[in-house]
Amino acid sequence: MQRQVILASTSRYRRELLTRLRLPFDVQAPEVDETPLPGEAPRALAERLALEKANAVARQHPQAVVIGSDQVADLAGEPLGKPGNHARATEQLRRMRGQTLIFQTAVAVVCHASGFAERDLAPVRVVFRDLEDAAIERYLRAEEPYDCAGSAKSEGLGIALLEAIDSDDPTALVGLPLIRTARMLRAAGVDLL
Repeated sequence: MQRQVILASTSRYRRELLTRLRLPFDVQAPEVDETPLPGEAPRALAERLALEKANAVARQHPQAVVIGSDQVADLAGEPLGKPGNHARATEQLRRMRGQTLIFQTAVAVVCHASGFAERDLAPVRVVFRDLEDAAIERYLRAEEPYDCAGSAKSEGLGIALLEAIDSDDPTALVGLPLIRTARMLRAAGVDLL
């Protein structure tokens, strides 16, 4: 019998991505403090939060296979999270124009009953266009990406902000690296095919 799979996330983007695997799964909010630790690098922050989210839900459902994920936009070592509002999104995009960022997307899969725990990182290198203020404003009004790390909703109009994307896992920029997730689910005993 296959174990229950739970996505430890409130992200609609991660939920939509996971449905691509055609796997029955439940969703539960992980209730984790996402505040960076003092001096914590964006990569370390994403990895820590992905594992904390998975473990928070796995403690409540020890028999389940739980997926946690987190994404942090890395601007020269500075973490940029979800802006939350228009003013912060404007500020983020102004700082990002003409810059190369690494979107650090981490995923963790855990099952407390079996002792399984793995995490991985899928960095995505993104080159932003040198955007004018008017273009930033039009994008933000059209897309309202206030719940996206770095205000960059690449699966929508945000793709027009970019010059280039470099990744070995194309879904990582949206928020859940499915190649890595599928590999870890198989390792945890979840049959995808």
